[in-house]
Amino acid sequence: MSVIQRSILVGWQLRVFFTENVFAPDNPLLRDALADTGPRKALVVLEDSLAQALPRLEQQIQNYFSIYEEKVRLVHPPLFACGGERAKNSDTLANEIHAQLHRHHIDRHSYLIAVGGGALLDVAGFAAATAHRGVRHVRIPTTTLSQADSGVGVKNGLNAFGQKNFIGTFAPPFAVINDFNFLASLAPRDKRAGYVEAIKVACIRDAQFFDEIERTAEKLATFEPDAMKRLIRRCAELHLDHIATGNDPFESGSARPLDFGHWSAHKLEQLSHFNISHGEAVAIGIALDVIYSREAGLLKPAAAARILNLLEKLGFKLFANELLNTDNANQPMFLAGLEEFREHLGGELSITLLSEIGRGVEVHEMDRRLIAMAIAELRDRAGK
Repeated sequence: MSVIQRSILVGWQLRVFFTENVFAPDNPLLRDALADTGPRKALVVLEDSLAQALPRLEQQIQNYFSIYEEKVRLVHPPLFACGGERAKNSDTLANEIHAQLHRHHIDRHSYLIAVGGGALLDVAGFAAATAHRGVRHVRIPTTTLSQADSGVGVKNGLNAFGQKNFIGTFAPPFAVINDFNFLASLAPRDKRAGYVEAIKVACIRDAQFFDEIERTAEKLATFEPDAMKRLIRRCAELHLDHIATGNDPFESGSARPLDFGHWSAHKLEQLSHFNISHGEAVAIGIALDVIYSREAGLLKPAAAARILNLLEKLGFKLFANELLNTDNANQPMFLAGLEEFREHLGGELSITLLSEIGRGVEVHEMDRRLIAMAIAELRDRAGK
């Protein structure tokens, strides 16, 4: 036997810019973030619901690129695409983006720019990562959830075989541009959704951030702009810190701390046919794991109460009837999320719980009796 072995080190730069009015003619940020030499080609995919809410946006995008065409040339008017989980539930949209990339000769030094929520960014990112083995992908997230969490990460994915993100890639975007002004067009439910990811990362990483969210909870509940901006920026920063310094940016191990509260959330979304949004499901998943942490003797009752109260103060419901759905063996159906979580990583089951606010702890088994107790408490808390 003989072997040749080398260590391959790859350096990535992940840039998240913060601005307002990204497509204003006098805002050169997007141009400067893109073009090293010019002209480069760009194809834009725009979420249709956003275009309906902002009817001038399509023309603003075209005008912007006409001004800076010596650096970046728009090859086609923005392509409209659906958002939400239906965008991820088949490969239809990804195939259409691939076809457009081919039709307009978008090469590895050109840009696919996606403007929309996290689901659209997931699909566009997957298409970019798999066309020519990697087209430059630029994300312009337009929801609280995607600006604070999903849009600033390195994961792309499609749902398949009844599982969230079964098909996907790890591919850092060329750039992320957060434009706070896009959030004004959101419904309250969607403005609130990203808050839960901030609570999540504060719970496992930053007790001071949790304190700040508590202090500003009333302002956040009424969507006060400055409070929202601070939350989004700090949440994004903590996510980037984890990706850059956590020694496992592409999740090759069995631990996934940034998915605290997610093992049940992903399954709840599916069981509700996605009537429960991702943010709402994660709020329930965090509440479930917080109570579990307390009952397992890991987390002090006072800390658990603070987290549950904060979630409710920000407007999240902490119980859904889907928690009670059972299979033919009379077992809760959402518990399948545990095995799917383990399988997704390909190792032993690793669930992040809490030892205190600001510090997560990994466990490798879950006591179904304690899970049932947590569900019963959430049900009672909701008055069901």
